[in-house]
Amino acid sequence: MQEIAAGFERFRREAFPPRAELFQRLATTHTPNALFIGCSDARVVPELITQREPGELFVIRTAGNLVPPYGQGADGIAASIEYAVNALGVADIIVCGHSECGAMTALASGTDMSQLPATADWLRHADASRALLTPSHQGDERIATLIRFNVAAQLTNLRTHPSVARALARDEVSLHGWVYDIGSGRIETLDTATGRTAELSA
Repeated sequence: MQEIAAGFERFRREAFPPRAELFQRLATTHTPNALFIGCSDARVVPELITQREPGELFVIRTAGNLVPPYGQGADGIAASIEYAVNALGVADIIVCGHSECGAMTALASGTDMSQLPATADWLRHADASRALLTPSHQGDERIATLIRFNVAAQLTNLRTHPSVARALARDEVSLHGWVYDIGSGRIETLDTATGRTAELSA
């Protein structure tokens, strides 16, 4: 905790002053242009890998970058999606998986999760992705394949949310599937219509 507190002191002393005008504006303005749904993994920092300033991304982070299908119960993820689309009017929604994902590794390898019942229950939102794996998917390629399948499945789940469905019908929002490679810093984009992938470029 001491290191975190020291980090805040450095922020206040070194990082805040050059951006004081930005933070003053952000104190009364919140207009992000994209919703970034990523993994809770500490190695994946949305603002860092996209080089966005504070206020430019609305971020949801969950274990395995999972997006449950829309339901009738109270759901913080559904509420955040709805707010981003209906209240903030984001133009783009990104679902970003990543290499060496612990959640996908556990599912691909059949890890015993009896000591993590809440986690095991949460990861059932990736059942549709895991069902697509075949015996031909082995080793590291099995994990990498599941990571890609999972991004595609979560984009499908996103479309079940009424706010997203309406915005898509009106051509007011675009959905994007990414897989971030931690070791290389590269991002692979996923075309859910064709299943093809390509390296992200400006």
